[in-house]
Amino acid sequence: MTVAGLRPGSARSVAVLGAGSWGTTFAKILADAAIAAGDERQIRVWGRRPEVVEQINTIHRNIQYLKDIALPESITASTDVEEVLAGADLVVLAVPAQSLRLQLREWKPLIDPQATVVSLMKGLELDTDARMSEVISQELGIPADRIAVVSGPNLAMEIAREEPTASVVACTDPEAAGWIARTCTAPYFRPYTTADVVGVEIGGIVKNVIALAVGICEGKQMGDNTKASVITRGLAETSRLALALGGEAQTMAGLAGLGDLVATCSSPLSRNHTAGRLLGQGLTLDEVAQKMTQTAEGIKSGQAVHELAGKLGVEMPITAAVVAVLAGKLSVDQLGPLLLARELKPEGDY
Repeated sequence: MTVAGLRPGSARSVAVLGAGSWGTTFAKILADAAIAAGDERQIRVWGRRPEVVEQINTIHRNIQYLKDIALPESITASTDVEEVLAGADLVVLAVPAQSLRLQLREWKPLIDPQATVVSLMKGLELDTDARMSEVISQELGIPADRIAVVSGPNLAMEIAREEPTASVVACTDPEAAGWIARTCTAPYFRPYTTADVVGVEIGGIVKNVIALAVGICEGKQMGDNTKASVITRGLAETSRLALALGGEAQTMAGLAGLGDLVATCSSPLSRNHTAGRLLGQGLTLDEVAQKMTQTAEGIKSGQAVHELAGKLGVEMPITAAVVAVLAGKLSVDQLGPLLLARELKPEGDY
């Protein structure tokens, strides 16, 4: 299937909506990929905060989110979303998951009807239980073969420092997935492709909740056995939900499943791991929010994941326990015994 309006190589003009750590880092990937390929490419970033936009344009830094990381001069930024979207054949969305729908309603008239849209977001919408690709399709009215998802072990600061990283581009159209992959192949960033959008998104969503659980364990000074057990059984929970929604088991064993889960559950750079650790140390949700400068999506999406699992009859005891802690129905001291609370059965029996 031919991607409408796009040449075979890579994107000519890219709009990145969201100037947080991952949005800015992905803009850097796109710029470095263009430099490596000898392509001319415009990369414009939309940000809400004028001071962040000014830094990107003048000193080529995003100090709040990426500290002293230098950004390519081919990246420009603006608070004017119409200016950023003008002529973009690739639109990258990197905003908080729970605000996406309302923002897309505002942005729809400004997005080229033939543009391909990429989601960097790892969240499940509250109330609707919709994945981000579903929200994009519903609000922009574009077909699934022009919506892609990028996921994997994507700790922004490590990638911004150009530490080698592999990732996954998921799209139902293999040609579109390959086109996007070529556009974001940088010397330090290696994308693979897949058609399993469902599995890739579910892997990115549930791992945030599992990372909260692992962080709580760390905050409670539980050992590596406990954390490894939660990570492994968390992968089993993620796999059960993905398979129930039509995702593929192979995806769960790959970069967007196991890879993303291990990175998010293990790294102090992970927002969800950090939020969980602070909860385990006794801080309240409000206190955690005050200490963190970025959104921990697992806190927002956990309830939606729990509700979706209930509708599908999928057992997710770790998720249920974390959601109970977040809702104030369970203390972090009571969490431990519930993390592995499932009837005895063979390990491979999902």
